[in-house]
Amino acid sequence: MKTLVQKYDRMNGKDLCEITLINEYNVRATVLNFGATLEKLEIPTGNNKWENIIMSLATPKDYAKERNFLGGTVGRVAGRIKDGKWQHGNQITQFKLNDGQNSLHGGGEVGFDNKPWDFKVTSDKDTASVQLILFDPDGENNYPGNMKIIATYQLDNDNNLNYNITAFTDKTTLFNPTNHTFFRLDGPQSNVEDLNLQLNADYYVPVDDATMPITGMAKVADTVFDFRKPKRLGAIINSTAEPQIKNRNGLDHPFILNGYEPAAVLSSTKTNRKLIMSTDAQAVVVFSANTFNHQGAAKNIGRHDGITLEAQAAPESDYSLSSFTLVPGERFSRTINWQVVY
Repeated sequence: MKTLVQKYDRMNGKDLCEITLINEYNVRATVLNFGATLEKLEIPTGNNKWENIIMSLATPKDYAKERNFLGGTVGRVAGRIKDGKWQHGNQITQFKLNDGQNSLHGGGEVGFDNKPWDFKVTSDKDTASVQLILFDPDGENNYPGNMKIIATYQLDNDNNLNYNITAFTDKTTLFNPTNHTFFRLDGPQSNVEDLNLQLNADYYVPVDDATMPITGMAKVADTVFDFRKPKRLGAIINSTAEPQIKNRNGLDHPFILNGYEPAAVLSSTKTNRKLIMSTDAQAVVVFSANTFNHQGAAKNIGRHDGITLEAQAAPESDYSLSSFTLVPGERFSRTINWQVVY
């Protein structure tokens, strides 16, 4: 196995690079140290050609033109914090509001996803990996604690792409990151409506118009959110019968995982490709790219062109945010594994 590194720009005194991991079957995962971003995941199609099976921008430089979280490492907290407020004991911390009355994906103008990370690459006969390191200072976007975050992508010869994020803090803080890769198994000329999704989840979380939880967990049984058996995505994300789907123009919902592997399977009857996802996270937030409209840096991407399975702790509607709380001396670790079958 091997790695390739190519510099494409420079930001804040750091080189911006594409790092490509290649296995013996010529499956290629390309990572940007800008945002610890999975830029491309390509499978060979013969005649020295590859097809990318995730949503990607046209060039690596496009990722810095506007914030759209494609493939990025998102934090400190992925998703929305209600009113941007955290109450820890008698102390209330106010985070920046950047999504109506809520704080989204860490708040502020700059987050994990649009900073340059340091990195180092390693490879041997069985794996190729890149380890990306970020120091996030105390007070960044009003989050307490100096944090060291390490995100690692590792590709093996069984076509597993493993993603792990590890972190430490010197003050009690909030931490609930995710990876924001959008998959589109039939390649860049297709959307996801003909793909089938299966989730190992008996419960989902109903949300309001701002995607905040409204009633806690609800059973998926006898609802459109029942993906315990494979279900064609187009029949769900284009539905007008379910207000939860209609109001969001598709899926934008947390699912509570049962704890059995795999957590999710995305499959194509057209190409017989399959993505098998495993994770140690409590939940996945399923978002069907409802807001893309062929505008700006993402002009090559439209609605429902991909689907992301954001492994994280489920969003909370109260202010204590206890499941997101990280204390000094505690090692945070979250792992996602994507296996590509083709």
